[in-house]
Amino acid sequence: MTSGQQAPTPATIKPTDLRGILKYVPRFQGQIFVIAVDGAIVADENFPNILLDIAVLKSLGIRVVIVHGIGLQIREQATLRNIAISDATGEGMTDAGTLDLAIRISSRVSHQILEGLTQAGLKCAITNAVRAVPTGIIKGTDLLFTGRVDRVDKEFLHQIIQHGAVPILQPIGFDRDGRTLRLNSDLLAREVAEALGATKIVFLTQAAGLEIDGEIRRELPVEFLAGLLEKNPAAIVGRLASKAREAVSAIMAGVPRVHIVDGELPDGLINEIFSNIGVGTLIYGNDYQQIRRATRHDVRALFSLLRNAVKREELVPRSQQTIEKNIDQFFVYEIDENLVAAVSLTYFPDKPQLAELGSLYVVPYYHGRGLGKKMVAFACREAQQHGATEVIALSTQSFAFFSGVCGFEEASKDILPAARLKSYEESGRNSRILVRKAG
Repeated sequence: MTSGQQAPTPATIKPTDLRGILKYVPRFQGQIFVIAVDGAIVADENFPNILLDIAVLKSLGIRVVIVHGIGLQIREQATLRNIAISDATGEGMTDAGTLDLAIRISSRVSHQILEGLTQAGLKCAITNAVRAVPTGIIKGTDLLFTGRVDRVDKEFLHQIIQHGAVPILQPIGFDRDGRTLRLNSDLLAREVAEALGATKIVFLTQAAGLEIDGEIRRELPVEFLAGLLEKNPAAIVGRLASKAREAVSAIMAGVPRVHIVDGELPDGLINEIFSNIGVGTLIYGNDYQQIRRATRHDVRALFSLLRNAVKREELVPRSQQTIEKNIDQFFVYEIDENLVAAVSLTYFPDKPQLAELGSLYVVPYYHGRGLGKKMVAFACREAQQHGATEVIALSTQSFAFFSGVCGFEEASKDILPAARLKSYEESGRNSRILVRKAG
């Protein structure tokens, strides 16, 4: 779907949709999603369905952290009790009376979420994992008890997550002396996602997405949104402006994807995450900005890079001359002008629907940072754009990585084109043959 198009009205998830959902499981398993729920959505009749959707995410091996807001509840209680409040969102000034109300309401809303998750069969924990400091004086105004995040205790949160529980974070923080400060929930969600290395932030709000020039935009590159906020900040109004700003900050800090979804929409969370079309607004960064096609200037560095893997018999030996001859097949990942990862793609004239991924290598210092998975994803996307529908990989030592992390499945040698089958049998390496869809 192109930007500006209206998404179709989503239907309730059907059993036949499970096949589409399951293709995302290898991609998302073990990753952390921060679900940021506005107070208005917690109060909505659809909220129990959202908690069931979160149970689905957990059942698929996705690790979930919940951050909730209380803006609606503060306004309602202030009206009910005839109390004047200084600010409902945690962005402006928080006076003593508003802070007291926020503390009481935060506990109530957190308990509501705790109760709902318990009914959904999930373990969860309300935490004090966020240390805050006073925001201070902004443009001459003392914001009093409004705070900003000073530190997220990510080790504590990871322990909760590793025990299979869902952390629940209130829009409340504590300073070094244990004093309470009011936090904006959008800001908190961003800070927590950055600290935990989350893959996604999903803002559940009352809007269908970001509306720009009268249209809901379904996909927005972060560069476009950042430029819009800088040049014309009034283009996005209300509570969505805060979410747009935090989305840009999060992606610039390394969170790959931020979604803004209508939390009142049945199955909206599931449809947004497990669909290529989505039902909200996806804001995304360029995952592949440090990956480029290799050039002849890279031959010597590429040869040195791959030689280490060849010594360990992880890769087939390639001479410097061979690399130079086939340099257009290689892609490299560059940090500070140093090559730290590489991958190659080979196409077969007699079998154009097939591409072979090879020479995958990541410098050991960068292991555990997702570079190998990113290189594979890039290569599969590149193969699809070249017209291939399937990508194969031959491996003697990394087949568990390809199958367990990258979504490959084992195949027989019959999938190989004739010339490639001949070289495979002559090599005597007895490599495992794996295959996945391109893209």
